[in-house]
Amino acid sequence: MAEENNKEEAKKILEREYVVPLRREWLKVQKYKRATKAVKALKEFLARHMKVYDRDLRKIKVDILLNNEIRFRGMRKPAHKIKVKAVKFDNGEVRVYLAELPKHIEFEIARKARKEAEKLSKEKVKPEAPKAEEKEEPKEEKKEEKKEKIESSKIAGLAMEKQAAKIEKHTSKTQQQTPKIQRKALKK
Repeated sequence: MAEENNKEEAKKILEREYVVPLRREWLKVQKYKRATKAVKALKEFLARHMKVYDRDLRKIKVDILLNNEIRFRGMRKPAHKIKVKAVKFDNGEVRVYLAELPKHIEFEIARKARKEAEKLSKEKVKPEAPKAEEKEEPKEEKKEEKKEKIESSKIAGLAMEKQAAKIEKHTSKTQQQTPKIQRKALKK
């Protein structure tokens, strides 16, 4: 949210939506460079249409979601065309976003928001007064937990030793067998 506040400080001059054709450009390069060329073609297109001074590509900032959407199918098969929303600020910077978020991205964003809300609610629910009483008990509980961990690690170690012994038993038989000599000339 801090970024959004910084963006709003710089005044928006221009805001437009484009459907950017990428295929024409990325077909000109090797397969393993296609997604990179698609992002560069997007920046070149926007530098031309948003009238960026000296067509400086460093002034065009591509959103992470947009970049991921271009590369969604991999480096060798980027998107053929993509609908974007470009915003130009008074400092000459152009920010580019996806015009319409795909459903799977909307779902991920909603999921992250729910998780953050749950964390905040858990932090608010914790009582502050009984903390002094709880501090004494965890020390005893930690000692018990350590003992349990040590015992469980011993049990796991024994189980691993048994399994290793079983594997060694089966492999040692096959390794000890020597191949039979079939040619009579080699028997001498």
